[in-house]
Amino acid sequence: MLDRLGRPLHDLRISVTDRCNFRCTYCMPKEIFGREYEFLARDQLLSFEEIERVATAFTRAGARKLRITGGEPLLRKGIEDLVGRLARIEGVDDLTLTTNGSLLARKARALKEAGLNRVTVSLDSMEDTVFMAMNDVGFPVQSVLDGIAAAASVGLDPIKINMVVKRGVNETSVVDVARHFRGTGQVVRFIEYMDVGTTNGWRLDDVVPGREIVDLINAAFPVEPVDPGYRGEVAQRYRYKDGAGEVGVITSVTQPFCRDCTRARLSAEGQLYTCLFASKGTDLRQVLRTDATDADLDAVIAGIWAGRADRYSEIRTSQTVKIGRKVEMSYIGG
Repeated sequence: MLDRLGRPLHDLRISVTDRCNFRCTYCMPKEIFGREYEFLARDQLLSFEEIERVATAFTRAGARKLRITGGEPLLRKGIEDLVGRLARIEGVDDLTLTTNGSLLARKARALKEAGLNRVTVSLDSMEDTVFMAMNDVGFPVQSVLDGIAAAASVGLDPIKINMVVKRGVNETSVVDVARHFRGTGQVVRFIEYMDVGTTNGWRLDDVVPGREIVDLINAAFPVEPVDPGYRGEVAQRYRYKDGAGEVGVITSVTQPFCRDCTRARLSAEGQLYTCLFASKGTDLRQVLRTDATDADLDAVIAGIWAGRADRYSEIRTSQTVKIGRKVEMSYIGG
């Protein structure tokens, strides 16, 4: 199944909650997502049964990779049950989960036993003062590292580490993070600060280009480029010349990769988005909560993908952030 630009469907990212226990300044700034902010009510969220049904429909349409996101997905009660349901779907080759790591130490074993293949953990600095300022709730680096260690000990690997790099905030942490994970088999992916949503105050001047990130790493630990592992891989890969592993750089701002994007995104309340930077989605919850058959659901998904022509990052300008209102990262994950 191809979209209007000839891109196949391969990945479905599934947000299970819009809630998070961090208030990262680039995603859920505290001044917007404060004590009075109204998150989705429980009955607005898709049930695990509904998520399973959508995921199964997507595998019929060609999706082979499922990623559970949030918000912070480990806040969703019974998340292990959902993992088990998704792991049993025929045709799923890779079942992963992205987390801030705060609850990973206590949940890693149950997630693995339920059928999760691997995890991606967000960690924006090895320096406590920088990391705590970015997550804005005072959460320490060591507790995230404990979660990563727990995940590794039960076989949730290869573990990937996501670091969002923002100018004037944490670019001095790039080499430290690379150094810490060199030789561990865990791959760090450095992510350009992106204009997801409309609440994070994004400016082009705050972006540290991927080329600059690679230069910083290369000056400390020489690297060389590696070919993509598959079509649609978002990270540009580099391996250490001394054989100590590899890193990746995600350059959605300075070197867009829209032409190879194979991802669909399901929000916690059942909106289907065909772009990370979308301004609107399609309400699948309404379809699920009627008497629609599986064939009806398949037809809706096929129609949405066939009409997809999104390429926001390729047409982005410094003024794009001021145009319209885009869905927030906390609703559809990364």
